[in-house]
Amino acid sequence: MNGILLIDKPEGWTSMDVCAKLRGALREKRVGHSGTLDPMATGLLVVFIGRATRAVAFAEADEKTYEARLRLGITTDTQDVTGTILSESPADITEEAIEAALEQYRGETMQIPPMYSAVRINGKRLYDLARKGKEVARPPRRIRIFSLEQCGRDECGDILLTVHCSKGTYIRTLCSDIGGSLGCGGAMSALRRTHAGVFDISMAHTLDEVLAAAENGTAESLLLPVDTLFSECPPVVLTPAQEKAVRNGGRFPCTEGPDTRLRLYSEGGEFLALGEIRDGLLRPIKSFYEV
Repeated sequence: MNGILLIDKPEGWTSMDVCAKLRGALREKRVGHSGTLDPMATGLLVVFIGRATRAVAFAEADEKTYEARLRLGITTDTQDVTGTILSESPADITEEAIEAALEQYRGETMQIPPMYSAVRINGKRLYDLARKGKEVARPPRRIRIFSLEQCGRDECGDILLTVHCSKGTYIRTLCSDIGGSLGCGGAMSALRRTHAGVFDISMAHTLDEVLAAAENGTAESLLLPVDTLFSECPPVVLTPAQEKAVRNGGRFPCTEGPDTRLRLYSEGGEFLALGEIRDGLLRPIKSFYEV
């Protein structure tokens, strides 16, 4: 079984919980995901099955879109409402002030990763240190917020946000930073991922749907081909000689274009590899054919 499975992750599950469940249900050891979602978050989790796990690294760099809720007037140790409250303040903030605060975070900016994250500092996971009550200095990381919009408030008064951002953006930290800019503090109260690269939440299946399909033997029909991930790269059908070169990790002349990534197919339509042109030569970057 090989391919990409789009899951609408339920609240309360870690991303690795989902992968562990799928390993058992699909009877496949090779299961991985791109783009971790916190247990409190829901939405699009891109899962790779079988030989498709070779594509995980390419998906991790994808841009993502989220629907988030920001609760003003509190700060917590986890930067979301599941953590311990550190401070509470009045939060009578105008919409104009909120918009002015959001504007500060649009575009390219620097963000300090939260202590409750999987980032490693000196070989140790930050969340392991945080659980021991320790806090260490974290170097800021460059991120990009392509769009950040407020979409009203929910029944609790939390601000509804939509965020389109680059790899490595922590929405919890963004919410905390916005609250800090407003002078009242803030914490993320909900999060849902709706897009990841070329994939949309409307394409996703619930975990229950996948488990039911696995039970009746139809789970493979839910998988997307791995080349779907590279749909924005032009396709190239190789000659038998070129296919042989690709299968042997070789390269050959190509005039398709400089520094272009391509999807490489056999004459029979099998997706063989993701390729790249450099200095007039096409070489495979990562192979996906069955060995």
